[in-house]
Order: sequence, then C-alpha cells, then structure tokens
Amino acid sequence: MTGNVLTKLPTLPALPGWNSIRGRMAIVLAVPTCLLLVLTGLGVADRAADWSAARGTEAQVGVLLRVQDLVREVQRERGLTNGLLGGAEEYQDDVRNQRDRTDDARSALRTVLSEESGDLPDAAASALDDAQVPLADLPATRAEVDAGTADRADTLAYYTKAVTALIDAESAGAAHGERRITEGVQALQALARATEAVALERGSLNGVFAAGRFRGGEYLDFTEIRATRLAALGQFRQLATPAQQSDLDAAFRTAAARRVSGYETQAAQGADGSRLTVAPARWWRDMTTLVDDLHDVQRTVGDDVRADAADSGSAATRELGGFLGLGALIVAVAVALAVISARSITRPLGALADEADAVAGTRLPTVVKRIQEADPDTPQPGDPDGQDRTRLPGSAREITRLAAALRNVEHTAVGLAAEQAVLRRNSTESLASLGRRNQTLLRRQLGLITALENQEIDPDALAELFELDHLATRMRRNAESLLVLAGEEAPARSWPGMVSVTEVVQSAVSEVEQYRRVTAVDVAACRIRGHAVAELSHLLAELLENALMFSPPQQPVEVYGWQDGAEYCLAVVDRGIGMTLERMAEANALLSGSGSFLTAPTRFLGHHVVGALASRLGAHVELRPTAGSGVTAYVALPAVLVQEPSPTAMVSG
Repeated sequence: MTGNVLTKLPTLPALPGWNSIRGRMAIVLAVPTCLLLVLTGLGVADRAADWSAARGTEAQVGVLLRVQDLVREVQRERGLTNGLLGGAEEYQDDVRNQRDRTDDARSALRTVLSEESGDLPDAAASALDDAQVPLADLPATRAEVDAGTADRADTLAYYTKAVTALIDAESAGAAHGERRITEGVQALQALARATEAVALERGSLNGVFAAGRFRGGEYLDFTEIRATRLAALGQFRQLATPAQQSDLDAAFRTAAARRVSGYETQAAQGADGSRLTVAPARWWRDMTTLVDDLHDVQRTVGDDVRADAADSGSAATRELGGFLGLGALIVAVAVALAVISARSITRPLGALADEADAVAGTRLPTVVKRIQEADPDTPQPGDPDGQDRTRLPGSAREITRLAAALRNVEHTAVGLAAEQAVLRRNSTESLASLGRRNQTLLRRQLGLITALENQEIDPDALAELFELDHLATRMRRNAESLLVLAGEEAPARSWPGMVSVTEVVQSAVSEVEQYRRVTAVDVAACRIRGHAVAELSHLLAELLENALMFSPPQQPVEVYGWQDGAEYCLAVVDRGIGMTLERMAEANALLSGSGSFLTAPTRFLGHHVVGALASRLGAHVELRPTAGSGVTAYVALPAVLVQEPSPTAMVSG
C-alpha cells in the first residue's frame, strides 16, 4: 500500500489559458520578458561600470580641455610661423613669444597627465602620450625656421601633423556610456576638428597673404580645408544640444567672423594665381578672434559633458541596489516557467517541425522543379500530396490552424512558382520585342541622320549631326544589348567576307561616349570573319565603356592586339581605380556566361552582355589587374573567327 502511494503523483491544477496555444504562448512570452528583466538586473553591473566610466569621463574631459589648450597654442605658432616664412617679417617677435606659450602649454599637459593618469582609460592615456611624440621634433623645426632653411609647405605640414595627432588622441578611450555623454564627447571631438580646420586655414592663408598669391597646390589645400571644416561643423550640429549650437552660431556671427568670410571670398578669387591684397595682420587678427571663440565653445561643451557624466554616476548609484533584489526574484520565476512551458509545447511543435521539414525538403522543391521544367502552356496538375495530413499530436487549436496554414503556404508557393515561370518568359519576350522595336527605329534614325549629313554644308551643323549620329549609334548598341540579354540570335548587321581587326576596333570605339580617350596602341594585323564582326564590336564596346567609366577622365584607355598561335588576342587596358580580387572573381564568373541577368544588379548587366556575346563567339574574356593600377580585359578569339594576314597582303599593306 505504501508503494501505491509513492507511485501515484498528484494532479497539478491547470494554469489559466493552458488549453490553447495563445494561453501557453502568453506564459512562454512571459519568460523572455522576465529574462529581459534579468538582463536589466545584470545591467546593474553595467551601471556600476557606467559609474566608473562617468568618473573616468569627467577626468578625461578635463584632460582633453588641457589638450585643446596645447592644440590652440600649437595652432597659433603654426599660423605665425607660416606667415613669417611667407615673407611677413613683422611676425618674428610674435613667433618667439608664441613659442614660449606653446612650451608652457606642453608642460601643463604633462603635469595634468601625471596627476590624472589613474582615472583615465588606459587607451586614452597611452594615446595622449603617443600624440606628444611628434612635438619632440619641435626644437629642430624652430631652428630651421630661424636659420631660413625651412620650407613653408613642409613646416606647415609638420605642425598640422602634430595638431592632428593630438586631436586624434582625444577620441581614444572615448566614453561609451549614456547617449548624451557619448554624443557630448563626439560633439567635442567634432568641434575640435572644425576648430583645427579653421586654425589650419588661418595658418595656411597667413602665408599665402604674406606671399601675395597662391603657389603650387596651396589653393587646392585651401578648398580641402574649408570642406573639412564644413563637414566637421555639420557633424557637430547633429550631435550638439540647441544651446551648444546657439553658442556656435554666435561665434560665427561676430564682426570678426564676417570679415573673415570676406577675406575667404577674396582668397577664392585668387585661384588663378592672381595677386591677393589682404593684409596678413588683419587676417590673423580676425581669424584668431574666431578661433578663440570656437575654443570657448569647446570649453562650454566640455563643461556640459562633465556635468552629464556626474549626473550619470549619481543615477547609476541609485539604481544599483533596487535592481539586484528584483533580478534575483525574476531569475527564479523565469526558470520555473521555462521548465513548465517547454514541456507542454515541445511535443506538438516537434511534430509540426517534422511536417515543415517534409514540405521544405521534399514535397515543395519537387513540385516547383516540375513546374519550372515543364512547358508553360501546358496546365500543371495540383499537388499530389495535397490530401489531408495525419492530425498532429496535441489538442491545441492554434497548432491545428498552423498546420493548415502550412499546407496553404505550400499550395500558394506552387502557384507562385508557376506564375514566376510565366513572368520570366514574358520578361524575356518583352525585352526582345523592345530591343527589336528600338533597333528598327534606330536603323531608320541613323539612315535619316546620314542623309542629313550628306546634305549639310555648314561645318557647325555637320558637327552636331555627327554627335547625334554617335549618340544614335550608342543607343543602337543598347538596343542590341537587350536582344542579347533576351537570348535573341545575332544582330542583323553583318559584313560579307573578312574585315580587318583594326576596323572592328574602330567600330567599337565609335559606339562609346568618350571615344576620343581610346587609343589603339599596338594592334597586329588580322582579319575577322564578317558574321562575327557585329558581335565582336559590341563586345569590345562594352569593355571600352566600362574601362572609360572607371578610369580618370584625363587617362587614356589603350587597346592592344596580337596573334597568339592560332588564336588572336585583344586587350583593353585602363589605369583607373581597379577592383578587389573578390570582385574581379565575381566579374569573371559573369563574363564566363554563368548566372542569370534577371537576378543580377543592374550595374552588372554589361558583364552579362559580354558573357553572352563571348559564348556565342566561342571567345574567352577575362579581367586581370593592370600593372600599377587599373584593370585589363583580355579577349581571346578562337581560330575559326580569325584569319592571319598572308605575307603578300602584309607587304602590299
């Protein structure tokens, strides 16, 4: 009797809603909700880290402000030195005084780093130490300036490198706590970059105005500096608070800032190297006022970030205790609910998963393959396995409905596969029809343009007709590309007999927009069979268009041709931006004719056209890196398409 009592377990009362998946899922969803609360409790550790990070941020911002003081002095020394090297001898006393202030700022920064190094993140302390390495060469640079042997551009670049190193070091070990703190530090860094751009412009134009004009690449440097300033200010405005943005606007609304804008306008008019009459002293005075105002805004932003960090540390301390107790309770409840809910759901869901695997792995792929391979005009039978399935274990209504929905998905997928097959056929036929229509219209248009060219005697009008003729020729190539993509036969254009490869190259060049940049450097004599001329010309035109598009506007695209045994090879060489090895491998796969253009991005359609034409011609097309930079497209024509010129023809030629 005792054994009976031990083996009979008491019946547990059913939980509310336990007879349906909806009720069960409500309980199951409570589990991740509780787990999220657990994660929130675990986030208490993060709050403790935030508290520590907040203290570190306060110390870091204080150090960054000292770094900005050093940056400010180095920027001033850079500008005065550049003006002195530009010929403004009146800056000699200012340069000597500024050097003393720079040295004092360096000493102050070293003192602060030694005092605050314990509170700073390791990455920030290390970066700030490394950022002072370029300043070790400062005495040598100053000696060259005093001796008159310093180059103005190199000296400006040295100071800029030192300032950039200090500014970049500010972002190391940046705060990753609350959003307002992170954005505040980012805003401070963006404003530091904008201030550096303004200070760099001050120093650069100080030398330009002292010299009286732009020299070498100084105007380009001036435009790049202004673009950098605008980008940094735009980033600051996205991150700054309205009050901080107002402070920045006030700095740019001062009288000095307005005068600076006028000086910049005058400088922009000196791009051609004309004389500039801006007094360096006035430019320096007004720009220094603007730079000082921006440094004041930086200090304000830094103070705001330190205040936010202090508030964040206090809030983290208050939240720490409350979440610890709540987290422990949530963990216990979540574990119990997870065990009970999983036991009641795993069996029916396992059976449903088996059903879904059968649909996805066997039945649906078989039906879809049969539809896609069949004649689209032949009606397709329904799903042979569409009979009612065995009822899934479990009594929940939702699981039964889910199984029925799965069967509906299977039927719908079969219907969509049939529609997709028809859609692909219609798309191909539409492309072919559109290509043929355009080809016919363009043929008529080219004939009309040719007639007008024969009748026109005005050179200017004739030149415009030639341009129109060239544009129509390019449009004809696009129409033929549609036919190629649609799988149509070779275009109607053909030549009897044999055509020289030089004429084929010239025909391809005439079908690209920037034909003047194409140079046939060394094309060995050879003749191409007339039936392949149109397709080979089209193939070369696509490769030339691609080479012209991805190479500098002033850089020519070269064409080479040579006999390689029984084959004839052509090479289209550009020296542009080049391609990564991975991207080149993908492009060569398309050039080999693999892949469907219906699923490829539109920017790759040219590769599909080349691949299709190469397959028709029996040619091999491959992209390889050009020595130095760029891409070279190699085309190997089979022996059946080419005829090597006879010695008699070569002598007579």
